[in-house]
Amino acid sequence: MRHALTLSALTVGVLAGSAYWIGFNDRAQAQSSPPSITVPVTIDIARRNDVPIYQTGIGTVVAFNTVTVRAQIDGPLEKIAYTEGQLVKSGDLLAQIDARPYQARLAQAEAAKARDVAQLANARLDLVRFQNLKDYATRQSVDTQKTQVSMMEAAIQGDQGQIDDAKVQLGYTAITAPISGRTGIRLVDQGNIVHASDSTGLVVITQLQPISVLFSLPGPILPKLSRAHAAGPLKIEAWSQDDSEKLDDGELTLIDNQMDQSTGTVKLKASFPNKAETLWPGQFVNAHLLLETRRDGITVPAQAIQRGPSGTYVWLVKPDDTVEMRPITLGRIVGDIALLDSGVTAGDRIVTGGQYKLVVGIKTEPHMQEPPQTADLPVAKPAGAVR
Repeated sequence: MRHALTLSALTVGVLAGSAYWIGFNDRAQAQSSPPSITVPVTIDIARRNDVPIYQTGIGTVVAFNTVTVRAQIDGPLEKIAYTEGQLVKSGDLLAQIDARPYQARLAQAEAAKARDVAQLANARLDLVRFQNLKDYATRQSVDTQKTQVSMMEAAIQGDQGQIDDAKVQLGYTAITAPISGRTGIRLVDQGNIVHASDSTGLVVITQLQPISVLFSLPGPILPKLSRAHAAGPLKIEAWSQDDSEKLDDGELTLIDNQMDQSTGTVKLKASFPNKAETLWPGQFVNAHLLLETRRDGITVPAQAIQRGPSGTYVWLVKPDDTVEMRPITLGRIVGDIALLDSGVTAGDRIVTGGQYKLVVGIKTEPHMQEPPQTADLPVAKPAGAVR
């Protein structure tokens, strides 16, 4: 009996030990196998796009034409016919100088001509009389009368010159706009006496439509720039200094005939219609010159670009929704779009948000973002620049 009890106790102990060992082994296995984790990320698809490549330079807006309006005769300024900042057209009246003295000079010149015309008519009649007398008039008297007629004709020509000059001087009393543009600050007030010798003009008129932008680009692009310019007009965009707003579209009109040796740059000039008058003389802008367009380039959102010790890379979502680090060669950052030279093919799923949670091989829960807008891609930045 005692032997049977001992055997039963031993059996129970063995069974309990086995149960404990099985439970311990299961817990150990559970601790050695990490739980399955799924990381939510935002993704986009690598696409093929035509990407405009721009060259950028800081430019200064300059007026197409600027004229300082001055008086060309002396006299009291009796009328100002414009307001400061007014848009005027060529030929519009700006100011009026007292015209009465010049009208009197014109009348005197016209009277002198009328007198000489009458005297010429009489001299010609006398010449005819002398010529009809034949044997009764000496040859000297006829020649003298011919000379008198010629002198009167010359006097009339001089009188006409005086009349023309008086008309010109009278015309100068009405000061008109020589170009179309916008007037500046009034420099002389009504009632002052102005002179042709005054160093200060009456007003400055600036032509704003069209308008020009002067800017510089690095000299090494000159050969490509020259070839592109010879092939046809090159488009230029004028942007605000912070590149937040496009101000106008224009064309390249001039490549300077020499390079600046001190800076290694070449000066360029562009023309803009400026219909909305968003460009103003003296304003600083960013000039974006469209030099070429990369056809069917591989593009991804710029926020997908990452940098590490080994260089530039992106997180690529594989078909099983795990991720890998894919090294890339970055061409340019164009606005919010990254143009890639290698590393990614069209259709690849690229992580654009949530990269800080990722490790190689981790499972993801990808969510698509809105496709990028590539119609109005702004300025291309140098390779490696990440926004």
